Amino acid sequence: APEVPPSPPVPLPAGVTVLSLRPEPHRPPPRPELAVRTRHVALVPDGARAVPGLLRRMRDVLEATSDATIKVVAAAVGQRRPRCLTLEVDIKAWTARYGLADQQSDHQGDQQSDHQSDHQGDHQGDHQGDQQSDHHGDHHGDRCGALDGAPAVLLLRTRDLFSLPFPLSRPVVTSLSLQAALRGWHLLLLPSSFPLSPRPPPSPHSLWRSQTSLAAQRRALLEEFGLKLEVLPDGSRRWHGCAKDTPRCFGTVRWQTPEYLLAGRWTPPCCLRALRATARHVLAQLEAAGIRHWLEGGTLLGAIRLGDIIPWDYDVDVGLYLQDVPKCHWLAEVVASGRPVEDPQGFLWEKAAEGEFFRVHYSRTNRLHVDLWPFYVRPGTALMTKDTWLGHRQDVEFPESFLVPLGTVPFAGGLAKAPNDPRAFLELKFGPGAIENPEYPNPGVRRL
Repeated sequence: APEVPPSPPVPLPAGVTVLSLRPEPHRPPPRPELAVRTRHVALVPDGARAVPGLLRRMRDVLEATSDATIKVVAAAVGQRRPRCLTLEVDIKAWTARYGLADQQSDHQGDQQSDHQSDHQGDHQGDHQGDQQSDHHGDHHGDRCGALDGAPAVLLLRTRDLFSLPFPLSRPVVTSLSLQAALRGWHLLLLPSSFPLSPRPPPSPHSLWRSQTSLAAQRRALLEEFGLKLEVLPDGSRRWHGCAKDTPRCFGTVRWQTPEYLLAGRWTPPCCLRALRATARHVLAQLEAAGIRHWLEGGTLLGAIRLGDIIPWDYDVDVGLYLQDVPKCHWLAEVVASGRPVEDPQGFLWEKAAEGEFFRVHYSRTNRLHVDLWPFYVRPGTALMTKDTWLGHRQDVEFPESFLVPLGTVPFAGGLAKAPNDPRAFLELKFGPGAIENPEYPNPGVRRL
């Protein structure tokens, strides 16, 4: 079932048809689930050669296993064996985490499987295709969450395959593994393997095209699945979300509630990474300029709770003394010119359109930002006030004594300036128990 029929046409054995998976306006919608009439279905990569009896052996193992979570049986194609990985998919955090799986075997029913194969006319197949597995014990298989590093044939029940929302999305092994992990399914990787058809060595250009196409398929798949980060077994990270040169991963925030909260998710990890980078940059610039500043509102709440940005927050808030604004070169230039200013690291400083405060964006394109709120002592009082109030819960005046002297708190991998009594400061702004009882910014729209 390719996306388009092969060209030039390929002669096919009797009973074999090609089903195009690409919708076309003048044809009925492709319905592969109606074309597969068998109880089981095998997904076979290009270049795999048949081994008599091996698909039947895979089917028998699948039906005989006592592990109800085993929904897929796999066998390698070629001499390289895929790596057996664990896989955890956290939809709320937009993240897939891979690990190295302990080898776990499935024993029950394998003798029955061998017995059935031997009595169904597969003596020749067992001898030709399963000689290697008899030596290694084909009744052992590795229980995996995902496979990586080499092609494999996958066999599963037809009803299970077509119960998935993306049954035939490519890359097939990645797509099935991600969807299986979300359902608590596992794959059983057998020691048996299918031979790989001999081919001439690929040219550097064809190898590059193949790798580029596979990478593009993987990116498109993860975008379709709403996954922004893959954490690999060695701890390294593969990012698929927004960057300096792309827009952020969510639209305009309305009623203090970004669209991802309405979808039951938290801030995309690529956005949190960009917010941390912007916050560290801005705080370093303010510190170097000698500007008195401190973490404000929900940002301070995250620092006290987690030492980091709250996992569902969409910006960073920093307070500073209005009279210190001219000390910062970038803020002074924004005030003087009335226009945004891009610094050498690509961060964009500007005056906010909503009122008398400043905003520093991750880049001209990616509008994740830090808000800088200029406070001053209200005449005749000892209270800090400001000229723009947006109606947020933390928008209240507070005694300057919270800032004299300033304290520090861990934040985003470093230390940040903060009010000297963070708990009292936060309870003044959010109410008693604010630290212990987290809430979304606007609980009236969406509750945690």
